[in-house]
Amino acid sequence: MIAYVKGTLAFVHESSVVVDVGGAGYLVNVAPTTIARMPARGTDVQIFTYLQSNDAGQSLHGFLTQEEVRIFTLLISVSGIGPKVASAILGAMSPQQIIPAIVAEDAAALSKAPGVGKKTAQRIVLELKDKIKSEGEGAPVFSPAPQGQLSPKQDATDALLALGYGRTEAVSAVLEVADEDMSANTIIKLALKKLATPNPR
Repeated sequence: MIAYVKGTLAFVHESSVVVDVGGAGYLVNVAPTTIARMPARGTDVQIFTYLQSNDAGQSLHGFLTQEEVRIFTLLISVSGIGPKVASAILGAMSPQQIIPAIVAEDAAALSKAPGVGKKTAQRIVLELKDKIKSEGEGAPVFSPAPQGQLSPKQDATDALLALGYGRTEAVSAVLEVADEDMSANTIIKLALKKLATPNPR
């Protein structure tokens, strides 16, 4: 894992930069707002990174603070959220705005980021709100979901209703995927996958 790259800012492109580290150039994908905060070309820079590996290969995503890396990692843990969407959110909002928005279930604020629709924003809130609690000036702290007053199945059904699904399809999806001792978050994720799968004709 490459935690950061530190060297000379050699090239600046529209959505990436190249950092010269001892004669080797590291291509780092960055948001336009991050580029705007970069020092002048030819000066020293340190970029905190997240290394993504998939079938297409490996790519580095860069940020100027460790806090941004933590938020990026948190966002891409949400089903259906990739680096592009996570970077768009971080480009539109600071970590100090993102965390309170999730905790307050303010999907409207998150949906203002380019490429983030209403349902995507609601999914981010649903999957992350119980993982986060505010501490100090909004630094994210991971914690277990609190014990709710409703059963996990009821919590999951309410969450699907909030996403705009009908009660009948929400209840049916939850009953199909839920097992005993499953958390509400797990049921929600499985139910969303079930609802996203076209019914065979």
